[in-house]
Amino acid sequence: MSWSGFKKAVDRAGTSLMQKTGQIERTVDREFADEESRYKQFEKETMALQKESKAYLEAMRSMTAAQARLAATIDTFYGAADRNSDGAMAGHAYKRSVEDLDGVITKEFEQPYRTTILEPVGKMAAMFPMVNETIAKREKKMLDYDSARSRLRKLVDKPSEDPTKLPRAQQEHDEAKEIFDMLNDQLIAELPQLLDLRIPYFDPSFESMIRMQVKFAEEGYEKLGGVQRYFSESVRDDYAAGQLDAQVEGVLQEMKELSICGA
Repeated sequence: MSWSGFKKAVDRAGTSLMQKTGQIERTVDREFADEESRYKQFEKETMALQKESKAYLEAMRSMTAAQARLAATIDTFYGAADRNSDGAMAGHAYKRSVEDLDGVITKEFEQPYRTTILEPVGKMAAMFPMVNETIAKREKKMLDYDSARSRLRKLVDKPSEDPTKLPRAQQEHDEAKEIFDMLNDQLIAELPQLLDLRIPYFDPSFESMIRMQVKFAEEGYEKLGGVQRYFSESVRDDYAAGQLDAQVEGVLQEMKELSICGA
């Protein structure tokens, strides 16, 4: 930081402190305050959207990976009993299906998801530091303006013996006000435009996310639905009739009756 920049920072810190103690009046612009509040909410929502979008992709990858591990265990479980049984063939078919689904996430889901959702949201979020920098610059110029206005009022209320001080203070006031007004008006005009553009910007990403979810659900239904043909019709009928619970309880009772299970 240059000496000039350091001096300005010190002067602004002093002005801010004096405003807190009521010694210098602070400029209040309700219109800007309202627009800034709306913008800050937009920023908060976008950052949450970015975070949850990343978490969703991670959850999808974790889910299919866990499903593949579960399928491998089921395949081993049934295969250890009788590799030629209906259950063993169903377990193997299930393992193959979920491995295909895991591949779908990697090959057909992840890259399009990054391209159409994560990247656009990331680009939107990347604009906030620039906007925040402009808002911070406005705050600094407002302090300069408030300080110049305070000095001018003091000279008007109590004229100096030096006749050059009042014109110089007036010039400094006018220049500070012009710079502040320019930034203030720019933000009041453009912050609402930025917020209005957020919906048409994100609409394609939202549609893409829905389409990819539908495609993944359809892939899952098609691949996992094919596993059912390895079960006998009686098992499917019992499932539809809600009779499998009774069957499971019956087998569990037989286990309990074994001496090694505490009978």
